[in-house]
Formats: sequence, structure tokens, C-alpha cells
Amino acid sequence: MQVNQSPGRYNGALHSSLFSSSVLDRIDSHNGGTLLLPMAHPEGCPTHPSYTAGHATVAGASVTILKALFDTVGRPIPNPVQPSADGLSLVPYTGPTLTVEGELNKVASNVATGRNISGVHWRSDSLQSMLLGEKVAISILRDQRACYNEKFNGFTFTKFDGTTVTV
Repeated sequence: MQVNQSPGRYNGALHSSLFSSSVLDRIDSHNGGTLLLPMAHPEGCPTHPSYTAGHATVAGASVTILKALFDTVGRPIPNPVQPSADGLSLVPYTGPTLTVEGELNKVASNVATGRNISGVHWRSDSLQSMLLGEKVAISILRDQRACYNEKFNGFTFTKFDGTTVTV
């Protein structure tokens, strides 16, 4: 199998053992005659732009609204459990204290980065889109607060960057 590599480009980036490995034949066979790496989406690159990442924007906005509506600052999760080693039961969690806020932030991050793994977005898209969603949510919360008839001191929560804000 002939592998073309531009002379002088990426010297040493591909280890010489790669060219005598069976992996190239396997990639060629799997992809029907091309050595381009396989993608999670067989149709190839999406036709939409990379930024903004819609899932990440919605995750950032949704989690921000949840943190604002439910007093999550410093709230530990009581008696958390985790799967046992065999996965057939639940056992007490013994790691660092889990908080509602921390778990919500993890959900936002997991949703945001999930599409990076399939090659649809970049890490920077996910992070910046999550922050964009947070800004959209703060704007919505600000508008909502102005609609309340009763005295309301605002929504207080911790942003993704760790700063506390009252809207």
C-alpha cells in the first residue's frame, strides 16, 4: 500500500512502524479505499459551522436557570451512591463531597463536550458556547425578575467561572 507523505511536513510526527503496520490495511478496508481516519459520522463533516455548538449553548443556559431557581450554592447531595464493582447494586459514595451545583456543572460540561468526541465540534466551541448559554440565561433571568410584583432580592448562583452573581 502506498502512503503519501508530503516531504518535510510533519517530520517524525508519524512513527515509521506505522507504515509497516496492518492498521493501514484495516483503515483502507473499513473506509472503502481511503486512509483518512474513520469518523463517527459516515457522511463526513457537518455542513453547519462549528461555532456555536447548539447542544453546549442549551446546556449552559439550562444549567444556569436550574442553579438560579434552586438554591444550589454549597448544597451537598445527601447520601450519594454509586454502582458497585459488578454494576449490580448501589453502594455508598465515599469520595469528595458532591454538591448539587457541582453535579449540574458536570452535566453541562458532559453535554457540551459530547459532540466533540464525534468530531462535530472543537473543545473551544463547547466551552464558549456553554458560556454563551449562561449569558443568555442571565439575560432571561434579568427580564423575568422585572416581571415579579412582589419584593424579590434576585437570583444568586455561581457562574461556570466560579464567580457568584445576583441577577
